[in-house]
Amino acid sequence: MAKSILHNNKPVIIISRTDNIGDVVLTLPLAVYLKKKYPQGRILFLAKKYIRPLIEACENIDEFVDVEELSALPETFMQVKFLKDLHADVIIHVAPNHEVAWLSKKAGIPLRIGTSHRSYHWLYCNKLVNFSRKNSPLHEAQLNFKLAAPLGLDIPELAELKNSSGLTRLPKLNSDVLHKARFNLILHPKSRGSGREWPLDNFSKLVDILPKEKFKIFVTGTKEEGDLVREGLLNKHPEINDMTGKQDFAQLLAFIATADGLVASGTGPLHMAAALGRKAIGIFPPIKPIHPGRWAPLGPDGHFLVLDIDCSDCKNGTNCVCMNSITPEQVKSLLIN
Repeated sequence: MAKSILHNNKPVIIISRTDNIGDVVLTLPLAVYLKKKYPQGRILFLAKKYIRPLIEACENIDEFVDVEELSALPETFMQVKFLKDLHADVIIHVAPNHEVAWLSKKAGIPLRIGTSHRSYHWLYCNKLVNFSRKNSPLHEAQLNFKLAAPLGLDIPELAELKNSSGLTRLPKLNSDVLHKARFNLILHPKSRGSGREWPLDNFSKLVDILPKEKFKIFVTGTKEEGDLVREGLLNKHPEINDMTGKQDFAQLLAFIATADGLVASGTGPLHMAAALGRKAIGIFPPIKPIHPGRWAPLGPDGHFLVLDIDCSDCKNGTNCVCMNSITPEQVKSLLIN
């Protein structure tokens, strides 16, 4: 069992995760376990501004801290004061960020934890944890716990983390588009470059083969993503409810939480759906480090499809044969069962 080097049972702990949605979702279990370990402490989460509704929905996080607000301050002494005013005892650099690591040292945060695999952490952190995410067999959610070992947390089994998002303070959905009798299925075809994508033609065929009387189908994404999928998907299926560009992040979170299921590649909304207990089906390539062993949707009804082969032919290309080979019938089977 890991032993804590922290002697304060009411610590203020900053979790710094300044990357994107899926990364943040898979860091929420760390906040849940830290709050269990230190129930009298305060858990702060440093993240991008658009992530705020997700952080505020987690009952185990006491305060959201906007990294963009920090970075926008015009003078270093202002940035240092910003961090000092949080009165933090600990900062865990879950996502390495050179600026945040530097400012954390200047602000005098007593315990600064980071991976030894970032050279600047040797300058700015005073507790280094030696591990590699890229080559580890562990899931991303488990890897985050490696950095919490100095605080007395062990790495939980993956099954233990499937109900550990803490997402109970959800925003209210401001629309009535969901069907009360049919399965409300969200398709999220694009990934904003976060992984390989299942072809639009496969999404279109999936719509063709799903029973119309049982499913109401929605497509989500940004306005720009809507434009990208219009010809290959939306124009072919007028029965699809086009939600692209129509929801801010808080409403997307509420929409996913209220719908019944979601199909996507390894992207943020997939992880949100899984964490919210929706049926979440992710389509992945068998390529490290973007394979499901690292990024499978984590939740009580999370599922993934991947070809069990060594994908060397398309490792360096964007047209992934392994993704293309996963059939709409396989996705339908998971949705129906």
